[in-house]
Amino acid sequence: MSETHERRIPFPALTATLKAAAEATRLRILMLLSQTELTVSELTAILRQSQPRLSRHLRLLAEAGLVERFREGAWAFFRLGERGSTGDIARILIDWAEADDPVITRDRERLAGVRQARAAAAQNYFRRHAAEWDRIRQLHVADAAVEAAVRAALADKPIRSLLDLGTGTGRMLELFAADIERGIGLDLSLEMLALARARLDRAGLQHCSVRHGDIYDLALPRNSFDAVIIHQVLHFLDDGARAIREAAGVLRPGGRLLVVDFAPHDLEFLREQHAHRRLGFAAETVTQWLEAAGLDMRRQETLPPGPQGKIAVSLWLARDPRVLLASSSREVA
Repeated sequence: MSETHERRIPFPALTATLKAAAEATRLRILMLLSQTELTVSELTAILRQSQPRLSRHLRLLAEAGLVERFREGAWAFFRLGERGSTGDIARILIDWAEADDPVITRDRERLAGVRQARAAAAQNYFRRHAAEWDRIRQLHVADAAVEAAVRAALADKPIRSLLDLGTGTGRMLELFAADIERGIGLDLSLEMLALARARLDRAGLQHCSVRHGDIYDLALPRNSFDAVIIHQVLHFLDDGARAIREAAGVLRPGGRLLVVDFAPHDLEFLREQHAHRRLGFAAETVTQWLEAAGLDMRRQETLPPGPQGKIAVSLWLARDPRVLLASSSREVA
């Protein structure tokens, strides 16, 4: 079955979708959401219309599948609908619009102001916490060495869709942005999501987004990601095995799960002052969790700390085995 046929929409749904898009304010909303995720209050500041009016427009767009709504604490964010759905219609309409239209140009100028305000808030938060972050970073392997190892671990095959669990500042999405079609980052911390959103905005990474989410209960479709990364997250959790099982469940056949975390250490102050529940992990511990989740181990390595460091960093790479079964079936056929 062709990709085009898979994306065909029943006639009543298509009619409703086109009707929802056929209004000036709603088209302006779609144009703005093609640039970044926005809240109702941010859209109010840009479009200079009342919140109840914009909420009604957003409800109609969401019902038609042109946009998606998701919550982060007391806030609700909106983004374009997923590809492969009626969200594709929104992207076609956006491509047809004249980019230098005066109304669209003014909206984008106001959007730039919203983005600047986001970036300023994120920078203020970072400045308040930078000293303690820098102290921890000096204790383990240099970020550049870890990131090089992360890229090398996933370099053997293309990644169309990437999920970063516990995304923090969104650095893993930024690291792989040039190589992926879609990237999603999840985090429980609203402050960290603000940092990540500002980082992605600043880099112009419109195909990457972040959202509020629970690593133990991923509200995501099964079989939907080529790669999942859990980077420096497990040591905060009380049930790392459960997080790995949940991550394995959203992998596509043949998809890969990469875990990066501290090797065992004895720096007790990290538990007392920085909420680390676990002081690192033995190689066999995470390996057992990955295998218990039904994944095949492909690689494990530990990077030693630098001259001033005290904590080694370990990487575990595992793969969903279903691709092997699919390959065997084709060979038999």
